[in-house]
Amino acid sequence: MQTTAVKITETPIILSRGIFDLLKDHLRRRKLSKYNEDKLELELRSAEQVLRKAIPAGTVTVDTKVTVKEVSTGSIHVHHLVAPAKAKRKHNTISILSPIGVAMLGYQEGAEIQWEMPEGLKVYRIEKVEPFDQTA
Repeated sequence: MQTTAVKITETPIILSRGIFDLLKDHLRRRKLSKYNEDKLELELRSAEQVLRKAIPAGTVTVDTKVTVKEVSTGSIHVHHLVAPAKAKRKHNTISILSPIGVAMLGYQEGAEIQWEMPEGLKVYRIEKVEPFDQTA
């Protein structure tokens, strides 16, 4: 298994200041594997911090519906990312602090990301990002 974190997509991630601070806190709590800690530190170092309303369309953030393709298998997954307190399996929503949530935050459509999941190192391509309205 690869032990050195790599950055596949060279474009810096774009995060609201609140999400940036949340990820920094998540990193401090040591809830990630060593590989993912290194990867997240690398991403946060070059991250662009903006006001939430200035996040460009097509960027993964809280309250987005994200369609990803697992590169090795071609399988497609759709994730509804919400704040940690709002994540409910029965509503088919997942926390932005879940492994796949942390992996995708700040990336834009077309980006390829590599992240260590419980079942091993995975590469995903972000196919589509849409706003997710939980009240709809």
